[in-house]
Amino acid sequence: MADLVEPRNNGVFGACPVPQSRYDQILLGHGSGGQLTADLIRRVFLPAFDNPVLSALEDQATLMLPGPGAWSGDHAPTRSGDHAPTRSGDHAPTRSGDHAPTRSGDHAPTRIAFTTDSFVVRPIFFPGGDIGRLAVHGTVNDLAVGGARPLFLSAAFILEEGLPLADLRRVVESMRNACAEAGVSLVTGDTKVVDRGKGDLIFIATSGIGVVPEGRALSIRNARPGDRILVSGTIGDHGVAILSVREGIEFETVLESDSAPLHDLTRVMLDACPSIRCMRDPTRGGLAGSVNELAAASGVGVELNEAALPIRPEVRGACEMLGLDPLYVANEGKLMAVVPAEDADRLLAVMRRHPLGRNAAVVGEATAEHPGVVTMRSVVGGQRVVTLLAGEQLPRIC
Repeated sequence: MADLVEPRNNGVFGACPVPQSRYDQILLGHGSGGQLTADLIRRVFLPAFDNPVLSALEDQATLMLPGPGAWSGDHAPTRSGDHAPTRSGDHAPTRSGDHAPTRSGDHAPTRIAFTTDSFVVRPIFFPGGDIGRLAVHGTVNDLAVGGARPLFLSAAFILEEGLPLADLRRVVESMRNACAEAGVSLVTGDTKVVDRGKGDLIFIATSGIGVVPEGRALSIRNARPGDRILVSGTIGDHGVAILSVREGIEFETVLESDSAPLHDLTRVMLDACPSIRCMRDPTRGGLAGSVNELAAASGVGVELNEAALPIRPEVRGACEMLGLDPLYVANEGKLMAVVPAEDADRLLAVMRRHPLGRNAAVVGEATAEHPGVVTMRSVVGGQRVVTLLAGEQLPRIC
């Protein structure tokens, strides 16, 4: 069972006990992207693999690769035969410039972004996408929101005995098209098969590598009081689309996943507004999860405006009918951006001119009050605390 830890007093909303997981086995909620996920990372994975890059808990690891000279002496290794022994007397003086100094930057370090992800969505085909398309988009987006240009992917397929080969071909074809759309190459992979009944058709694990331009340093720790928080479009579309298929719920209009590659949207945003402090794609745990991570990492409070949240009427209606909160429902083609207040309107206009940002909105701001706590001003003027998801609203949605 979950124990209660000491009450947290934020100075504004009083004190209340916060549930803390003390489970001795894994629950579905540990994959929710909420509080149980955070507890699992903090209690198991960070102590085992602790290092500054991992501990930053970004959507991607940003790493510095040494320049070529760092690998072997002052110069990069040469091809076999480039310096074959010569006959006596062959060392005539060289022409001026034959060994001229290298240009500045020839041996400069390269910054790369590296991310990994896994996908267990059920069903594997759904309105607006499938597990293969989702795997490519999810990996590309983790790189893109870090300011990187995605380049290469890997994919490992865990297949269940009995999976129709036609379904596998359909997933692979979808991945190929998604890679072409995002301008990335899938360059390595692996395949394993598990017993019938032990794998639920197909699971996919991916990794991605991209290049981070010099001088770009987006981070979840960068938010400052007064910054504005934007989202690129309607929230909750993906989670509700998955649920509608899984549970056989029919609506007057077809709900589709928002799965999409965000690399071009992030490019135009950063070109127009280099002052962007942070971007995040609010997948598991929804927008609520992302803003809570922001508040905790940056040491700021966050105030959301419920009236400004872009939510499709059919998604809102489905959430009301099923008792779900759209703030916690997953997205797969949306991003959250944090920007100084003076640049918010300009960034919003740029986002709305892009096909994937037509419904962008400013939904909140960072504040010096109640650091680490997220609140939301309701449409009727009240205020409530928005915490991390405590359990699991919708398991296996990505």
